[in-house]
Amino acid sequence: MSSNATPAANSHAADHGHGDDAHHPTAAFYVWIGVILAVVTGVEVAIFYIEALDAIEAPLLVILSSAKVVLVVMFFMHLKMEPRVITWVFIAGAVLATFMVTALVILYHVLPRFAV
Repeated sequence: MSSNATPAANSHAADHGHGDDAHHPTAAFYVWIGVILAVVTGVEVAIFYIEALDAIEAPLLVILSSAKVVLVVMFFMHLKMEPRVITWVFIAGAVLATFMVTALVILYHVLPRFAV
């Protein structure tokens, strides 16, 4: 099988891990990631129904959801194979979103408990 790509294109692909010899995880690895995501989702549902955890429910769910986002982004979106600038742009957006969600949880879930 011959390649019609130019040497510059082949060099670019090799630089960014998109060449023929780039290491890609197997299908079994992705299945394990899916199993981990399903287990974490089950833990999140359990946390929602355990009344003893009501006081720390929101922070726990935020932490678990963040862990799931990291797994999905790293492995299913292949972000770890992209240029670093794209990774930092995504991380900046994720941090901003995390602060926004945290602020909204505090505003609507925590502060009303202290209302006079």
